[in-house]
Amino acid sequence: MLRMKTWRILLSMVLAIGSISLMTAFRFPAKEPHSLHVQLLGINDFHGQLDKTNMVDGKPVGTAAVLAAYLKKREQENPNTLLVQAGDMVGASAPVSALLQDEPTIRILNALGFDAGTIGNHEFDEGIPEMMRLIYGGYHEKTGDFEGASFPYTCANVLDKQTHQPILPPYTIKRVKGIPIGFIGVVSRTTPSIVISDHVKDVEFIDEATAVNRWVKVLKQKGVHTIIVLAHEGGNQNRDTGKIEGPIADIARKIDPEVDVIFAGHTHTYLNGTVAGKLIVQAYSYGTAFSDVDLTIDRRSKDVTSKHGEIVTTYQERIKPDPQVAKMVAEAEKKVGPLINQVIGKTAAAITRTQNEAGESALGNLIADAQRAAMNTDFAFMNPGGIRADLPAGDVTWGDLYTTQPFGNQLEKMELTGEQIKQLLNQQFQDPDRVHMLQISGLKYRWDPSRPADDRIVSMTGADGTPIDLNQTYTVTTNNFLASGGDRFTVFTGGKNVVIGPTDLDALIQYIKQLPQPFHAEIEGRIQSAP
Repeated sequence: MLRMKTWRILLSMVLAIGSISLMTAFRFPAKEPHSLHVQLLGINDFHGQLDKTNMVDGKPVGTAAVLAAYLKKREQENPNTLLVQAGDMVGASAPVSALLQDEPTIRILNALGFDAGTIGNHEFDEGIPEMMRLIYGGYHEKTGDFEGASFPYTCANVLDKQTHQPILPPYTIKRVKGIPIGFIGVVSRTTPSIVISDHVKDVEFIDEATAVNRWVKVLKQKGVHTIIVLAHEGGNQNRDTGKIEGPIADIARKIDPEVDVIFAGHTHTYLNGTVAGKLIVQAYSYGTAFSDVDLTIDRRSKDVTSKHGEIVTTYQERIKPDPQVAKMVAEAEKKVGPLINQVIGKTAAAITRTQNEAGESALGNLIADAQRAAMNTDFAFMNPGGIRADLPAGDVTWGDLYTTQPFGNQLEKMELTGEQIKQLLNQQFQDPDRVHMLQISGLKYRWDPSRPADDRIVSMTGADGTPIDLNQTYTVTTNNFLASGGDRFTVFTGGKNVVIGPTDLDALIQYIKQLPQPFHAEIEGRIQSAP
């Protein structure tokens, strides 16, 4: 009996040891947590500012190498990170990027490993074929062959007029640890009014929310429940209340509740808040900041259970510039250096594009004067959106002037009546959310903010004080963007006897060269606002 009991004990021990061995040999993986934590890092409106330092709170911020260092540091904090951009990566760029067809900017985004992006209005600056070349690659006579972007671009609301299909993929899906995340891109439907009309004549821009909702349905059918919108449209946020207003808020209210986050752009403002359940973020512009959105996604439902946004300023003093990107920028600078470093003139003091309450700026006056002189006309009108940077104190280089006027718009001389000029000035106030105060030369006027938007001009005179005769014909200089009705200044399209002149940049360079040095410009009371 004892022997039998001993045998049973030994047999039990052998079986137990065997079980342990089997469990060791075929170890089951640890059970995965129910939630996945994903980090989305976003930029918007970079505009090829590869080597440009800006100031925030009196401290230097930005440049591509500094931005890259911040993004790489944040990526190291979470292996589940995706990099996204919300349009206007190129266009109105610094010379180091623009003179090389903005290829250096795309190459840097490639090097950083961006995962998805959309287009902004400035991607259309040189037309759709050039936009597609930068995205998909191709040959350019100035730069040769280019590989294109290594990440997908998506845009759902720009349709080919013939096929009525999106000209770019309307969405893209990225998988993080098996969880699908959908991205839908849209660009402001106002784009046709803020780019040269000929560049967008073959496409139509449909309502952003309508486009998003169409493709949200498709993503849901594919089992995608974490959905991000990359929207090149923006708004403003009240810092006290946190309330977000403007076009992007209107879009957020109209789109499907399945959308979790909107990366905004276009308005170059700070946004970090929620509208209709959607987290909206926008990180200013020019690489001075980036958005960091943290998502918690339920692995079973594949939907977002929590989200948090942060806007991070890229202070230079807090990080060492990324050496890889710094080298890429230096190589581009070397290529364009001989041209952009030429000194054209010297300022007595910095000349800024900052407008006073009436809408006049010192730099706007200088540029308008240069254009009127180049075409020898009675008056000149310059769109403020075409003035992209201030002029520094001291030496002013070719590169400084290019940065100020990077579009290479052609000047046009035309004839308008005094009545048309009055209508033109009233068109400045047609959109209360986006007033565009034209910078002027050769005339003065007064406007009354208390009057109806289409009748605010109360007096107009020449620079010498002579009243402008509504029935008389005057010669006027503007650029081809405004001449085609850009910024909704449609009066220009009725101009007669049009004559084409030099580019706006060439006109400014020649004008500055003939000024007494050091030159200056100031606000002179050309525009006055009073009842």
